Amino acid sequence: MALYSYKAIDGRGKSLMGQIEAINLIDLELRLQRMGLDLIVGGPAKRRASMFKGAIGRPELINFCFHLEQLTAAGVPILESLMDLRDSVENPRFREVIAGLLESIQGGQNLSSSMADYTDVFPAVFASLIRAGEETGRMSQVLKSLAENLKWEDELIAQTKKLMMYPAFVGSIVLGVTLFLMIYLVPQMLGFIKSTGQAIPLQTRILIAVSNFFIDYWWAVLAAPVVAFAAIKLAIKRSPGFRYRFDDFKLRLPLLGPIQRKIILSRFASIFAMMYSAGITILDCIKTSEEIAGNLVIKEGLERAGQQIAEGKNVSTAFQDVGLFPPLVIRMLRVGESSGKLDNALLNVSYFYNRDVKDAIGKVEVMIEPAMTVILGALLGWVMLSVLGPIYDSISKIKF
Repeated sequence: MALYSYKAIDGRGKSLMGQIEAINLIDLELRLQRMGLDLIVGGPAKRRASMFKGAIGRPELINFCFHLEQLTAAGVPILESLMDLRDSVENPRFREVIAGLLESIQGGQNLSSSMADYTDVFPAVFASLIRAGEETGRMSQVLKSLAENLKWEDELIAQTKKLMMYPAFVGSIVLGVTLFLMIYLVPQMLGFIKSTGQAIPLQTRILIAVSNFFIDYWWAVLAAPVVAFAAIKLAIKRSPGFRYRFDDFKLRLPLLGPIQRKIILSRFASIFAMMYSAGITILDCIKTSEEIAGNLVIKEGLERAGQQIAEGKNVSTAFQDVGLFPPLVIRMLRVGESSGKLDNALLNVSYFYNRDVKDAIGKVEVMIEPAMTVILGALLGWVMLSVLGPIYDSISKIKF
């Protein structure tokens, strides 16, 4: 259906203007009549560009699902629920999106189809679950599951950021201390050593060379991480092959790689369980879950598993063959299949990985602090040995 602009009057003679989906002008007039409006003039319209900029965050989506679930469970029609939400939402961009959903539904579309017009706000899994809720009559349960899953994702992302930010912060401190030592402190102390005229030991000559490098190329040292980050981001965007190799490299990183794999698989299992319990077929669950993996290696594994399931294999055997899950998880899936409670088994898988992720993040955080202390201590020890060693030799040769 196309989007039409219209000007109409209501039963009290008030003039109204708006946009609505319709097949043609006759269909437009009939739709407006069902809304209690008489068409004055109408015609095809282009979809309006957003008047507001800015991202719609996960908290807004959580509130959207929570309020819509509460109103739907109370028996309030979708249109009235969305109207209440539109009037209570503070984010102007999100208010505009909800108004667009209202227009599309008034034009004859259902909620899931309306959401498909806003893929930048509602992910594909969002629309798929809403569609399943509409078809099965379990809209409130689906919305409740979506809200809980979004809350869980929010907590998981917060944990991941915590894991990444701490090493970055401590690493920045180490880099700052290194720059201070090499650019300011070491040259002053080395001036005294050179003035003694004695032979300079090897470790001191190395320190002088490193200090000179930092003095001459400090800008390169500071710019290198930024340039490397920009280059990697550009290569990932332009080269699928590079992105695949980089995703594989991230999964192979010591300590951090296994944690990232568990986070991805935990999210996949949670989404899969939610979609499966909503009545979506296994193949459609896997196909939708592939897009939320965020890693080409995991996505390729899910694609292979989906192909094997389509060929007749059961879920546990397919996942075992592609090597995505460890044996314990495979046994959990096998029990879920045999008992007819695959969604419960997948939720257990998600809980299993979520617990492992929390434990692993806690262990890494405990290890980071002493590791950084050792690195900083070794750096300071090298500088002191290289500087104070020759000074001590000079003092020991003085005859009193």
